[in-house]
This record gives sequence, structure tokens and C-alpha cells, in this order.
Amino acid sequence: MGSEPFLRVQNLTKAFGKVLAVMDVSFDLPRGHALGVIGPNGSGKSTLINLITGFVRPTSGKVFFQGRDLAGLAPHQRVNLGMARSFQMARPFYNLPVYKNVVIPVSSPRSRKHMGGEFGDRDEAAIHLLEEVGFERDSAVPFKKAGELPHGYLKRLELARCLALDPDLIILDELFSGMSMSEIAGILPLLEKIKAAGKTLVMVEHRLRELFRVVDSVICLQFGEKIAAGPPQEVMAQKEVAEAYLGAEVTADA
Repeated sequence: MGSEPFLRVQNLTKAFGKVLAVMDVSFDLPRGHALGVIGPNGSGKSTLINLITGFVRPTSGKVFFQGRDLAGLAPHQRVNLGMARSFQMARPFYNLPVYKNVVIPVSSPRSRKHMGGEFGDRDEAAIHLLEEVGFERDSAVPFKKAGELPHGYLKRLELARCLALDPDLIILDELFSGMSMSEIAGILPLLEKIKAAGKTLVMVEHRLRELFRVVDSVICLQFGEKIAAGPPQEVMAQKEVAEAYLGAEVTADA
């Protein structure tokens, strides 16, 4: 077990009919490492995350987490092993108060086991976690319906729900998407704190400058294939990566 990578993705492939969304992607991630997954729109990033977290079954390939083969395990079973994720589009319980959205994961088997001694009251635990991600503790915001939150707060709520599971691995799918620069500036220190606490991060992101402040390395996908991997500056200096992003930027600016 000691020599096993914390997360191993081995030859993952996913075909939707005749379309290969992810093709033979492999990488090893050490414990406590922060990995960025980058690439233009449609390159397979979210599909890769769905494969790792069990929301999509692979056509072929394997995922190993802390030495365990995850084949056949549902998303909630992977959560119980210590894996949590956010979604590109926030998925709260819109009609519940914000803090109740965090009480639900706080009440999970994993959270009760790992955090029960730290927090006796689940409502208080939820408020504490919301404060950690930037909600004002003494304001009315945590008690509003989640559907009334602006976009930036919904993203913070996604992160709080992940943290409520006390995961070892946190996978964030475009956390910065739609957030203002000031909102991102408020989140970056928290991500650095999470990393400093020994958590392992995987971040799918288009906001590269901000991403590179957090991650140790990146992999770049293009048309479902891994075309580059390594330290951010080295990856961005590669010709294939520059060409992939040039095309994406031209399309975005058109």
C-alpha cells in the first residue's frame, strides 16, 4: 500500500456510441498533491471526472483510489471511501435553506464517523463550514433558500458541501466558472489552506492563471486524449497545448 499512488487512473476510455470522449488516459496522483485538468471545451475533462467519481462507467480502463480498484462502485460508495466532488453547474436543494444543504452531507455515514467528535450539533457544523468558505456567519444568508443565492455563493456552497464529507480527495469541476475576480480572490486562500492540510485536489478549470496558483502539476486533454502532463509552465510551453488553446480562444472570442 505504501508504494501505491493515492489515485491511479489507468488507460481510461469512454465511448458514447462511435464518439470517443476519453481515450486511453492514464496518470498517477500522489497524496497531498494538487492536479489541474485543462483543455479546450469538449476535450473530455468533465467526462474524465465523471469516470473517476463513478457517475459514468468506463468502456475500458481502471481507477484505483488508495490502492483499491473502484470498478463497480457507485458514486456514494466512492464518497464513503473519501472522495468528494463539486459540479460545474451547482446542484443544491433549491427549496431548502442554505445551511440545510450542508447538514445533509454532514449527516452522511462518513462525516458522522470522521467529524462526529468535532461537531456535536449538525446545524452548528453546517454554519461553521459555510463560514469557512466565505459566508457571513451573523448574516441572514445561510438561512435563505439556496435558490435565492447569487452564482458566486452557489459555488461556495458547492465547496462547503464537499468539505462537509471530510474527504481525502476533493475534485472541483470548474469552481471558478462564473465567479468574479474578487470572488476568486476570496476562494484562493481557502484552497491553499485545504491543500496545506494535506488534502489531495483535482481541479478542472479554464481560469488558468488562478488555477496555476493552486496546483502542482497539470494534464492537458484534447479530443479526449492526454496531450501533455507536468508542471504548469512546462505544459503551457508545449506546442500542442498552445495550438489547442489558440483554437479555443479564437472560438471563444468570435
